Amino acid sequence: MDSVSIITVNFNQPNATIELLLSLNRSYKDDLEIILVDNASDINHEVEFKKIIPNLIFIRSEENLGFAGGNNLGINLAKGDFIFLINNDTEIPAGCLEALIAEFKAQPKIGLLSPLILYADDKSIIQYAGYTPLNYLTARNTQIGQYEKNTGQYDGLSYETGFCHGAAVICRRKDLLKAGLMDTNYFLYYEELDWCEKFKHIGKTINFTGKTFIYHKESISVGKESPIKTYFLTRNRMLFIRKNTGFLNTILFSIYYTFIACPKMVIVYIKNGKMDLAKQVVKALIWNFTHEKNSTHLGFKN
Repeated sequence: MDSVSIITVNFNQPNATIELLLSLNRSYKDDLEIILVDNASDINHEVEFKKIIPNLIFIRSEENLGFAGGNNLGINLAKGDFIFLINNDTEIPAGCLEALIAEFKAQPKIGLLSPLILYADDKSIIQYAGYTPLNYLTARNTQIGQYEKNTGQYDGLSYETGFCHGAAVICRRKDLLKAGLMDTNYFLYYEELDWCEKFKHIGKTINFTGKTFIYHKESISVGKESPIKTYFLTRNRMLFIRKNTGFLNTILFSIYYTFIACPKMVIVYIKNGKMDLAKQVVKALIWNFTHEKNSTHLGFKN
């Protein structure tokens, strides 16, 4: 098998990270370069992590760099022919990497590839089987397969899709060198969509395969709202459009987003007594009108 570097980012989730490392140890032993980036967690668990995988490459950041920044730290050290980014709350079965690499060899145009993702708390339910194309005027699309009962309907299927899934995405090192790293301006959410756009710009495709899978411990009921989630989802939806579409599209989207979508969100939050979330929508909208699209990320504050 070609050499593979696996990169995962931990932020105050040592138990989930330990379970991921155990799954890698069961399936692949010492065959991989495994890089774990700790995003300034409150407690350093390097010793516990290395008890599971002694040759683990552990990097501890002094500040929380977000999803993109943490992964970029690992990517800069990775030596594998393939770079596989996985969330620390996932588990990988034996044969997963072999199936993914075989897909790249069968389809040389693939730039980024994600497998079928199943919910870990109910392995019969699908989380991800691709994305529909994005409507760039509204920045809306649909996650294919989400909440479907897994009856094998995607087994063996591989196809081009709108976007990869940040919980598990693999690419060739040589393509990554051309496309570039993730944009750290996003911090949380939309960074993998933006990364897909970079790979499309170098003539590569974004693909899904049902020939293998991972388990993701994100709960099926993950709709839990929080100020930080509301802020970055709202902010980055507009940032993504500003970065990846032309002037006219950006103007039309901005009108829709500023005068229809965001006011609707604010009204709903206020009606439901969630004033803290309503404030984050306004804050996110203001950020986009006061910062350049390529500005350095500003950290979240309540």
